[in-house]
Amino acid sequence: MGQQRSTTPLFKLITDRICEFKKVALARIWLIKKGDICSSCRLSGECFSPEQCLHLVASSGRSSVNSFEDWSRIDGAHRRFPMGARKIGHIASTGEPVVVASIEEDAKWIGHPGWAKRESIKGFAGHPMRFHGNTLGVLGVFTKIPMDQPVLDILTLITNHAAAALANARAFETIEQLTTQLKAENTYLKKELSETRAHTGFIGKSPALRRILDQIDLVASTGANVLILGESGTGKELVAREIHKRSSRSSKPLIKINCASVPRQLFSSEFFGHAKGAFTGALSNRAGKFGAAHKGSLFLDEVGEIPFELQAQLLRVLQEGEYERIGEEKVRTVDTRIIAATNRDLKKEVDLGNFREDLYFRLNVFPITVPPLRERKEDIESLAQSFLTRCLQDMKRPFVSFNRQQIAMLEQYSWPGNVRELQNVVERFAITAGSNSAQLEIFKSLSTQIGPKASLDFANRTDDVRTEAQMIQLQIQNIENALALCGGKIYGTNGAAALLGLRPTTLATRIKKYKITWP
Repeated sequence: MGQQRSTTPLFKLITDRICEFKKVALARIWLIKKGDICSSCRLSGECFSPEQCLHLVASSGRSSVNSFEDWSRIDGAHRRFPMGARKIGHIASTGEPVVVASIEEDAKWIGHPGWAKRESIKGFAGHPMRFHGNTLGVLGVFTKIPMDQPVLDILTLITNHAAAALANARAFETIEQLTTQLKAENTYLKKELSETRAHTGFIGKSPALRRILDQIDLVASTGANVLILGESGTGKELVAREIHKRSSRSSKPLIKINCASVPRQLFSSEFFGHAKGAFTGALSNRAGKFGAAHKGSLFLDEVGEIPFELQAQLLRVLQEGEYERIGEEKVRTVDTRIIAATNRDLKKEVDLGNFREDLYFRLNVFPITVPPLRERKEDIESLAQSFLTRCLQDMKRPFVSFNRQQIAMLEQYSWPGNVRELQNVVERFAITAGSNSAQLEIFKSLSTQIGPKASLDFANRTDDVRTEAQMIQLQIQNIENALALCGGKIYGTNGAAALLGLRPTTLATRIKKYKITWP
């Protein structure tokens, strides 16, 4: 018993070995656990408190009259006993053993005297499994001989060792569970740390951004499930990180899973984990994302991509807080907050029959819609400058900045890829720092998609009326910006004249007219 590191094999070992005694007919172990089947329990009328009851966890024995009867089942009529009910409940609640030396002379503790007579059961002993003053469960043994003191002494010795072994096995299971969880957390946290360094946080001051921050403040501390809606690249993951950061779970990890990248056949393993040898390729135990997110938060990115037939598994853990790893019969409990995100219209997917309605309502407790970048153009300049500064630092490049014309062009673009696309454009700009021709190509590409109207807005971004002198000064500034971007080059496809949409000779004339000097 002392060598066991898990409770399940320990219980089977105890009952099997006891039943190796020829005069033992049946041996069973019940453990004190939370009540779970109160509504269907046949002894519910004798139950005084649904908080705890006795669960049958191991059974061994053999019938002497019917070899087809299976006495190893733990799902039969006696799978639960309320605390204080019948002999098993009485032993657990009082912490005192019950010994029936001779059933023929004292049958009050036997629920089925006919069964005892048919199987020639003569004696019974039920011992509380106590460790450090706490009753953990009950060991019950039915014998084919009357109970005498030597037999009772042996059963008492076995019970005491069994209680210590149970406490020991539970401690090892807890250690293994915590070790597995810590390993999983460590792996995920290392990955999250590297990804977090790449995030700049919330940048901008637009009304749309302030509205999102207000919603985050409202829901972060509540623990409610959150559904983040928005187009791809709008920053839904950043919202999820901020919700977790401001919640009471911030000391625990935020585990991310991209539902769109998980193969259909690996969903259960990815979400809930698996036991070693559960299937081909399962070379070790795996905690799964839910196990790693225990007491923390789980970010389900692209939740609308979960196959319909697998959504019921996710719904169960959301409703009951319970799941099973592949290859295990053990039910595990988990306490995690779900933050989901999608670029799909889940309500429409429900109507089309592609997404479970009950799962949708479980996720959509507090929806947050992240607007596309084209609806918060006030933030583009701040975002672009922040991305550029970080990129230049990472690349160890000298500092450069966007000029006014470039910012105007960025603000005119519609950004179908949202913040992610802006970040990519800025990174390309940083890579080409020092190569005016390459930078010019980047903005010429944007200009092509913006259209001719944008060129009219670059020089005048407001509706104010300007004097002739102000217009001349704007024109001078515009030419200087073009020359700066093109390294002073006027002629050719990469020259300032092409960027401004002027003939080279016209640009040269204006440079001379306004006395613009450039090395």
